[in-house]
Amino acid sequence: MDRIITLIEKDELRVKALDCVQQLHLPQCYLAAGFVRNLVWDHLHQKSVSTPLNDVDVIYFDETEFNPENYRLIESELSLLMPELNWEVRNQAIMHKRNGDKPYLNIIHAMSYWPEKETAVAIRKLDDGSYDCIAAFGFESLFNLQVTHNPKRYLGIFSDRVSSKDWLIQWPNLRTVL
Repeated sequence: MDRIITLIEKDELRVKALDCVQQLHLPQCYLAAGFVRNLVWDHLHQKSVSTPLNDVDVIYFDETEFNPENYRLIESELSLLMPELNWEVRNQAIMHKRNGDKPYLNIIHAMSYWPEKETAVAIRKLDDGSYDCIAAFGFESLFNLQVTHNPKRYLGIFSDRVSSKDWLIQWPNLRTVL
């Protein structure tokens, strides 16, 4: 999605984070969730200063990795490269176990189980220097300032997240869609 890439390219912190993650060469690896979502919502709310990221979600898909604690090593490596961020790394190939789902087929399939549709958006830097931006549910609702419940997850989880994260306070033009 060109609009997201344009926003990313104007954000030094996000460009640096994408560069750091690219160095790891993890399979199907993206920066996801609030890393992209918040940037779009900030832009649509005409914020002059980006909303601080409480964490940076790094997702990848490696079916050959069997150590569920490997993410800690990757987080440590990223912390050495960019200690100013709170890195949260997860191999989506094994997350179905924690979530009680059938195995995910790929990164997009895994994202299609996230509680809000607008959170299921991600970006990565490719070897040629270009960016690849994906969304499990498309980009329209994200740019329409919606927070949409994903029926694959309990409504209570969605409601708790919307409330606990203060999204409707942080971005008052958002509207929830059930």
